[in-house]
Amino acid sequence: MSEGKDILSQDINDLREELERLNNHRFIRIHNSNLRMMWVQFLRGLAFGFGSVVGASIVVSIVGYMLNQMEVVPIIGDWAKQLAGEIMSETQRVETGQ
Repeated sequence: MSEGKDILSQDINDLREELERLNNHRFIRIHNSNLRMMWVQFLRGLAFGFGSVVGASIVVSIVGYMLNQMEVVPIIGDWAKQLAGEIMSETQRVETGQ
C-alpha cells in the first residue's frame, strides 16, 4: 500500500512541476495580461494587413504583365488588353485615393 502512495505522490509532484513549467511559458505569460494580449493581437493584425496588401499588389502586377503579353493572340489579346487596362486604371484609382 505504501508503494501505491509513493507512486501517487510522485505523480502529483510531476504534475505540479509540469503545471509550473506551463505557467512560466511565454504564451501563457502573454495571455495573462489583457493589455499585453491586445498589443500582440494589434501587431499581428497590422502584419497580416500589410502582408495582404503587398501580396495582392504583387499578384495584380504579375497578372497585368501576363495579360499585356497576350496581345499576340487575336481574340484573347483584345480581351486581355481591355482587362489589363481595367486592372491598371482601377489600381491607379485606388493608389491615388479617388
